[in-house]
Amino acid sequence: MLQQFAHLLGIFGLKKMKTYILFLVLLIFLSCKESKNDRYVALKKQNSNIQEHPGKKLLETNCYVCHSPTASHENRIAPPMIAIKKHYMNDKTTKEKFIQSMQSWIKNPTKKNAKMRGAVNRFGVMPKQLFSEETIKQIADYMFDNTLEKPKWFQEHFNKKSNQNNNN
Repeated sequence: MLQQFAHLLGIFGLKKMKTYILFLVLLIFLSCKESKNDRYVALKKQNSNIQEHPGKKLLETNCYVCHSPTASHENRIAPPMIAIKKHYMNDKTTKEKFIQSMQSWIKNPTKKNAKMRGAVNRFGVMPKQLFSEETIKQIADYMFDNTLEKPKWFQEHFNKKSNQNNNN
């Protein structure tokens, strides 16, 4: 191999060989950099679409104040958002119907139109909120399409309540 390299040096000359090697290194470097960058940008866009939904931030800043996914069962002041989602959705619920139901409840929460009677009995009727329809739409849209964070105790509680309702 050393002999071949020495032979190439003799043919091309040292100056031309340095230029040739520099050109190859730059070509390889630029072509690799380009492909990695494209892949990185594509992955970044894909991942950022999941986290950029405006409803997520609105949910976290407006709803989780009372409907916290981390509060214990005993220290809650309102049901967790996952419970709300489960009460407002079934297999036939469309996104439009879900959004409409959420907007209707938040604009005019009353005991009469409550879908979560147990929550109303425990926590009382939610105070009327002054969120715009667009804000509620963004939150409900995010809730409909995404998995919401659950409190540690929630699944056992939900299963117990579901079994009680099925036995009645």
